[in-house]
Amino acid sequence: MTGAPDAGVLALPHPDWLYHHLRVTGPPAEVAAFRLAAAGPGLIPWEDPVGSAAEDWFHLLAAPPAPQRRSLSLEGCRILAGQLRDAAEARQRLVAERAAGSRACPLCLHRLLPVPAPLLRRGPEAPETRAWLWEHWGTTAALRGVVPLPVPGRGRPPPPEPGLFRVGFWSADWTPWRAILALRARWPGLSIEVTPFYDGP
Repeated sequence: MTGAPDAGVLALPHPDWLYHHLRVTGPPAEVAAFRLAAAGPGLIPWEDPVGSAAEDWFHLLAAPPAPQRRSLSLEGCRILAGQLRDAAEARQRLVAERAAGSRACPLCLHRLLPVPAPLLRRGPEAPETRAWLWEHWGTTAALRGVVPLPVPGRGRPPPPEPGLFRVGFWSADWTPWRAILALRARWPGLSIEVTPFYDGP
């Protein structure tokens, strides 16, 4: 990493996803409030433009790294890069639309500790964004594979247990300790415990 904003940010070029269990216990009404607050889309609705990425895709297609050889004409590379850009922009719009009201993910860090709008516009690779995620979440990506525990059988989620909220999730590179500490401070009446499983579930 280079540049002052990235100083101290611990993020690998290719994330190592670590599995965790989160257990929240306390008065049933407070646990229910936490459950409601935590549910969200399970993603970060980035708004960064993808126009510059299209140029990068064109160069990769036009001059692929050795030993690969270009299989398209330059015009074909330009067309394909444009199609990739259009697809990426369409997906970005769809993600933003779904993120507004989705409650599909039982533990969404962006819902609990939202990424500021100016950083959403800068995108996930901006040094300022990565620094903010590291400082506030302790990981530089949205959680993945978040499921209620015990794992649902036959596609049906288990009924909520009063006073207990449990989920399993994967986190990029690190346990999101900074997010957990922030949630403990915000919800002092709850016991919020996270357990990493370094060998997977």
